[in-house]
Amino acid sequence: MGMRLISGIFTFSMIIIFMAMVSGHAETLGTASFYGKELKGYRTANGERFNPAGLTAAHRSLPFGTTLRVTNLKNHKSVVVRVTDRGPHKRGRMIDLSYGAAKAVGMLDTGTTRVSVARIAAPSQASDKGNSPPKLPARRR
Repeated sequence: MGMRLISGIFTFSMIIIFMAMVSGHAETLGTASFYGKELKGYRTANGERFNPAGLTAAHRSLPFGTTLRVTNLKNHKSVVVRVTDRGPHKRGRMIDLSYGAAKAVGMLDTGTTRVSVARIAAPSQASDKGNSPPKLPARRR
């Protein structure tokens, strides 16, 4: 009886996770850190200049321009950010927030915090800079 119950709970959990992924509202839990004012003006991986006060983030694999809701699990403050850079480069961390985003979720004192990250929107064609191969002019014969 106990094994059947565990199997049923596991199956139910997997269905919920699958449904969340299909609907695009899957949340991921992990550790966030932030990068600060010392990088102001440097180019991000998508070519923009970094603005510490902006609401941006670095993620290892999500396309540039993806909009995410990042929620601090300790105080439940959240912020909407746009992926503009690659990182974090430190093991065990899931996302790097800009100084402005880190301030919005109340993590400046701790430096890192546990967060929930949910994808809100995929990038639009206009903001998909750097993810697709360059468009070449049509070849003439």
